[in-house]
Amino acid sequence: MSTQTAKLDNDIPNIDAGPKAVANPAPRSSRAKKVLPALLAVALVGGGVSYALTYGHESTDDAQVEGRIANVAPRISGQVAKVLVADNQAVKAGDVLVELDATDLNAKLDVARADVLSAEAQLSSAQSQLALTETNAGANLRQARGGVVQASSGISSSKAALDQARGDVSAAEARFKLAESDLNRIKTLKNEGAVTQADLDARQAGYDQAKAALDVARARLTSTEAGVQGSSGGLEAAQGKLAAAETVQVQVQAAQAAVKLGEAKLKQAQAALKLAELNVAYTQVRAPVSGVVSRRTVEVGHVVDPSRPLMALVPQDDIWVVANFKEDQVGEMKPGQEVEVSVDAFGGREFKGHVDSLAGASGARFALLPPDNASGNFVKVVQRIPVLIRFDGDLKDAGLRPGMSAEVKVNTRSR
Repeated sequence: MSTQTAKLDNDIPNIDAGPKAVANPAPRSSRAKKVLPALLAVALVGGGVSYALTYGHESTDDAQVEGRIANVAPRISGQVAKVLVADNQAVKAGDVLVELDATDLNAKLDVARADVLSAEAQLSSAQSQLALTETNAGANLRQARGGVVQASSGISSSKAALDQARGDVSAAEARFKLAESDLNRIKTLKNEGAVTQADLDARQAGYDQAKAALDVARARLTSTEAGVQGSSGGLEAAQGKLAAAETVQVQVQAAQAAVKLGEAKLKQAQAALKLAELNVAYTQVRAPVSGVVSRRTVEVGHVVDPSRPLMALVPQDDIWVVANFKEDQVGEMKPGQEVEVSVDAFGGREFKGHVDSLAGASGARFALLPPDNASGNFVKVVQRIPVLIRFDGDLKDAGLRPGMSAEVKVNTRSR
């Protein structure tokens, strides 16, 4: 008990001790004066080292891996018959992804082929008709001209025969008049008994003969006149044939037009055939690029059309990074500067790259409703400038995917 009391007595300060009893604060003040400069020195050194390490470098964690996404849609409408790929499957450009039912299109293809054969036959017929028209046209023209010449010659001959027939009639009439006069004279003399009956019979026979000759001459004249009229009709017919034959150029032009029409129909049928073949080929929906199948929505039995994508393909060989730097960080950035890219998905693994280009405007300018500082109260907001960064080296097996988060550090002193 006395020992504890003595300890307590020693712990209680002696009020009567005076100024000498309070002498401990002085050593603490001296220690603070020594520690503070040391801390300031360490801070300055650390700041200097940090400045030295970060000088000429700009970094941001507002960055992500980007890549192209190709939407796959059919070229024609139809019902899905087969789906040949699965989700997240790697495919190559040209691989068949989906097959559509081609039954109706194959029937249309057969019709188009038949139309082409028909058009070819029509064109061949028109070409043969043109050749026949060109060959016969000249011959018909020459024949018609010959017919006109022949008919003209026939008319001339008929006119000569007519003149001869008229002369024969005149001669026969003169002989008939002479025979008639002799007969009348003999009859008078016979009545007077001056001549015999034989003389009368002879004159009567001469008269009958002259009359018969006159009748024959008149009949021949009538026939010759009819022949002249027939020859005139033949000439008109020959002239009509000549006029028809002289239209040879028009006939040839008509045949040539028929050939051109046949050629046009053939081209039209061939175009329809090509379209039908394309439609059948379009029933196989192929991959436009190599990549990984993503966002597949198509199933067997679906009725699809070009307005609705069936799936998306994400190429793995065309990857880049878009880093959104603050506007006060891009002043020294130029294409070609070295870049270190750290991707979060791989535990901070760093990839080498370079600055490809800087966007033409801040991201806010491409927003649906871009800000207009002149329309209201102004509040300064630091803008972000997208910077496109390309990787260096082969990234085929790197495993990068569009949308991955990344951190980017640009060495603005590298170029």
